[in-house]
Amino acid sequence: MFSITKGINLSHWLSQVFGWSPKDLFVTKNDIAYLKNLGFDHVRVPIDEEQIFHKNGMFNQENLSYLHSCINWCLEEDMRVVVDLHILRSHHFNAGNNEGAMTLWNNPEDQDKMIDIWRKLSGELSSYSNDMVAYEFMNEPVAPKHSMWNSLVARGHTILRALEPNRTLIFGPNMWQFPRFFKYFEIPANDSNIILSFHTYDPLPFTHYKAYWMPLGKYSGPVQYPGNIIPQEHFSEFEKATKGDKVLDIVKDYNEFSRETFVSIVSPAINFAKKHGMQLYCNEFGCLPSVPEDDRIRYFEDIISVFNQYNIAYASWDYKGDFGIVEWDRKTYTNKEEDSDIIKILTQ
Repeated sequence: MFSITKGINLSHWLSQVFGWSPKDLFVTKNDIAYLKNLGFDHVRVPIDEEQIFHKNGMFNQENLSYLHSCINWCLEEDMRVVVDLHILRSHHFNAGNNEGAMTLWNNPEDQDKMIDIWRKLSGELSSYSNDMVAYEFMNEPVAPKHSMWNSLVARGHTILRALEPNRTLIFGPNMWQFPRFFKYFEIPANDSNIILSFHTYDPLPFTHYKAYWMPLGKYSGPVQYPGNIIPQEHFSEFEKATKGDKVLDIVKDYNEFSRETFVSIVSPAINFAKKHGMQLYCNEFGCLPSVPEDDRIRYFEDIISVFNQYNIAYASWDYKGDFGIVEWDRKTYTNKEEDSDIIKILTQ
């Protein structure tokens, strides 16, 4: 049985690679042993098509070897692994931000190619124990219609079940796996070996404060948690800095934020999982260290307490990236200071 409780994402290694994470140094056998020693019981390994496959559909054997090494390091430490198909050449969850292509939904050939990717991955990974390795079909789908994602899930599920009848499969709803969209999600029938996943980065103006890759990062006034994320006396400043950004609507909905707000946001996922008798898994959440440290600690305390209360497994975003629990020196390629306060909360 594939059983998980608390984990972390190994981001920017085989996915979203920007040049500061050499594969032989960024994640090593010692890193996996370190994470196990901290108290994590699994890792989520995001992989991108362009990292694992050449354009001609053949495996990039060098990068594939890193994935195999990571899985084997985890097995040695009795840690489980979620292999997450994160970004496709035909699908980027931030395509609206001009970070990648979005042709998957309107191109049947791209859909065929995605299914073929899973056929090939299954051929490589099927020898690993079903108790130790699970597959996440796709990260953060952003289909223009929910039915498009449901159809692709049904097709992928049929193929993977034919190849691996007992592998744990992980699916979430359309639109970035936000909990509120579970009401549109059609879970494959008669299969209890599925874990339901969701993501939440609420409250976004707090968790992504000064995020250089997002429009809201232009705001440099104060933020706080809990309470009014943007203090009322600075709201006009925030509006001016983020003019035209959809985040303004989110802030208006959730500017007053607390632990109870987390419960209300996650409730659709909790209810859906309860209805179907399935494990629930939040495999992305996190907060940048650009916010006041005491408030960041309160954010993590609150969200983890909600996960624990409702028996939700989780994987924090991330290990050594912008949200990381360990600082990574991008010039010397060495580990630096760890955030012991956040680590304690995540592994308690």
